Amino acid sequence: MNRLKQRIEAGEQVAAAWVELGNPDIAEIMVRHGWTTLVIDGEHGVGDLDDWVAVARAVEAAGGEVVLRVPDGSDTTLKRVLDRGFRSLIVPMVNTAAQAREIVAACRYPGLGRRGYAAPILRASDWGARPGYARDEASKELLLMLQCEHIEAVENLPEIAAVEGVDLIFIGPNDLAGSIDHLERMEDPAPQDLLRRIEAGAAAAGKPLATILGAGRGWTQLRALGYRFMVGPNDISILIAGARASAAERDNLLASAVAQY
Repeated sequence: MNRLKQRIEAGEQVAAAWVELGNPDIAEIMVRHGWTTLVIDGEHGVGDLDDWVAVARAVEAAGGEVVLRVPDGSDTTLKRVLDRGFRSLIVPMVNTAAQAREIVAACRYPGLGRRGYAAPILRASDWGARPGYARDEASKELLLMLQCEHIEAVENLPEIAAVEGVDLIFIGPNDLAGSIDHLERMEDPAPQDLLRRIEAGAAAAGKPLATILGAGRGWTQLRALGYRFMVGPNDISILIAGARASAAERDNLLASAVAQY
């Protein structure tokens, strides 16, 4: 069973970080130092499917859990990442219930959907070591998050949330703001109103929410609002912050040494 899915279904609020660089060593370091749930960014980050699998192996070997944000919701993309063993997915730019139904169908084997069959020879089935994978396990262990990041998705949220097989609605606040011409102005009144509409609509539908830090909302605010899955920093930003801090420390120490002479 998917432990991350179990935690979210049990009501736990899970905090995660992004992996943008597609590097297994960096991902392992992050797990070893407190970021035990990582989201591989296949939409905007570095790498391809083989890189993502290598990162996932490093995360899992270190005792962590991994989510993949796929670059798109096509049948081919979803089939390939599922076959390669990813069980927790974020699919971007889902604006209608029809799109949501197509994505769910692409992720499920016949009887429930149209996923192509090769179960005995897949990493997903532990290379055939789980004979009941396709029949009993695949659909149950899938954790599927669909990104709401456009005004059209807000208008269609009740119908999207009602699609069976959609586990969470994932808000992309900057793209959402951009869809109403407020890119990088997420704290303006209009984008904030859209966030409140999504939160109210999801609550009415009984659908858990996920998002990133931003739009004036940090860990504390998101927890108070009841978000189940929250993604904070990324490996690039952590590296930048560390590089800047160490450079500033160096410059301060050298300036102090010069002043003493």
